[in-house]
Amino acid sequence: MATDSCQPQPGRKRKTKTSGDIKSKDGTPDESQGQVEIENLTASGHKALQKGDCAEALDCFKKAFKGATKLKKTKVQQACALNLGAAYVEAGKPQKGLDFLSRAQPGERGERMADLQFNLAVAHEALEDYTSAAKHYLQAAQLYRSQGDGCSEGDTCMKLARCYLRAKDWVQAVESFQRAGDSYRVAGRLDSAAVALKETGTNMLHCDRFSADDIITVFTDCLELSVSITDKEMLGKLYNDVGLSFSQLKLFTEAAECYEQALPLVSTKPHRLAVVLQNLGAVHNTLGQYRQALDYHREAASLHGSLGSRRAQGRCFSNLGYALSQLGELEEAGESYLHAQQAFKDTDDHMGHWQVCEGLGEIRLQLRDPDKATFYFKQALALLSKCKDSPVSAQERLVSKLSEALQYKLSLHQVKLRRNLSPLIPKSALQRSPIRHRMTQERHPQRQQLRLVDMKSSENQFGQQPRKELLNGHVREDASQERGEEQREFPGTYRQNNPHPDQVMSSAQMMSDSCPKGPHLEHPDYLSVLPEANRNLNNTYEKPDMHYQSPHDSSGIPQEDNRLPEMITEKTMEMNR
Repeated sequence: MATDSCQPQPGRKRKTKTSGDIKSKDGTPDESQGQVEIENLTASGHKALQKGDCAEALDCFKKAFKGATKLKKTKVQQACALNLGAAYVEAGKPQKGLDFLSRAQPGERGERMADLQFNLAVAHEALEDYTSAAKHYLQAAQLYRSQGDGCSEGDTCMKLARCYLRAKDWVQAVESFQRAGDSYRVAGRLDSAAVALKETGTNMLHCDRFSADDIITVFTDCLELSVSITDKEMLGKLYNDVGLSFSQLKLFTEAAECYEQALPLVSTKPHRLAVVLQNLGAVHNTLGQYRQALDYHREAASLHGSLGSRRAQGRCFSNLGYALSQLGELEEAGESYLHAQQAFKDTDDHMGHWQVCEGLGEIRLQLRDPDKATFYFKQALALLSKCKDSPVSAQERLVSKLSEALQYKLSLHQVKLRRNLSPLIPKSALQRSPIRHRMTQERHPQRQQLRLVDMKSSENQFGQQPRKELLNGHVREDASQERGEEQREFPGTYRQNNPHPDQVMSSAQMMSDSCPKGPHLEHPDYLSVLPEANRNLNNTYEKPDMHYQSPHDSSGIPQEDNRLPEMITEKTMEMNR
């Protein structure tokens, strides 16, 4: 007897036989009475499942199966075994469910049932036997196609693709998502087709088999089909996810358009609104539209803070600090970086922390404070050493900046010594330091600009190096990504990368020109930025449990899976149509 503690597992969709599948046209009065009782129990079991009451469903299906064993009718017994097995899988007991599903298997010459293959696949997937699950999903998809059931074929192909994602077989996953999209189109489910195409394009970014043009074509088709989506929440997620992928492809203008379309669709969902605002701010940073980005950064930081998303809030402050520094508002930029630093300390985010320290070091250098600049650059190097797979270019850049700060400090010391030795210093020696003082006269007219002695020997040593990698601050479930992230920290980042569909990056990283060297140069341009792209783009939608680790976490599976609504709808299948 099932207990009340049995709860349906989210994300697992099972197909069961209806009472119509177990009707019989003949039999003795006793058999007929038993048949009617089985049909009633089966109908009650289906109603209980629809309400999410697995305990009641199990009770009904158990009684139906027990009654079926008293009848000498193989098909009735198989149908009841299938229902009971599917209910056990739904209740989170896949091994017990698999035992009953095996009893529903037809003989060697028996008719193979698509629903049975589907449920066997779900049971194996729950047991983390993804190879067997993929085998049964593929058989089920073929059987549904032969029956002309495009919806069920599409649902099955979506689940098949996720099994391939577990194995990091990107090509097979892409082909399965593409097949799902085609099946949904034939069945007239254009909203589901749009989501399937979104998944297709997102996962095409993981391998070098597809060109940028191929990926753009898929996303173009996806956006064309998206007009059929009436669910605002689903459409908002789709626009955000496509925006993340466009960012990976360095199509930042198109990415901004997607985020802007997502903005009104998520306005009633504070968490998702914060994510889209963060992404909009980051992409405007990347486009150099810093003044326009400020409000997005501030609104996103405020929302994340009110929601308790401390890490995401830190990334927003980091992006805000970068934008302000580019506008010459160094004091305000420093304050934003300090807020971000505290957030990253609170969440043990070493990646975001070292990037903020780099930004703080640059600001102190511009404000002619080499002591603090040296401190921050050293701190950034120490934090960078704690990050796994940190880029060598980042370490080299920090070492170079630390050297600049130390040399500048030495030059100031030499100037001080000369002043102490000579009471009168020629005016020609009191020239402006090559370190740019970016504080604008308009903002602080009352402040007198400092002037330092120009040491010709350090003419080219103290200039500010252009930033190649921006601070972390920009949501895949997710997701991938977590982009993926996500990698792809794809999450939030372009490293899924962001995006889950929680993964996030800084707008400056998207502008990084530190692409991989060597054989990686043979890959398409959008692939070479995957390891560090999108860290400022947040791909951190809350992710429903899909029963496997998400992308930019340990599994490397694209988090987008977790940011998308499950399109597979629960339904019953009748054999006698």
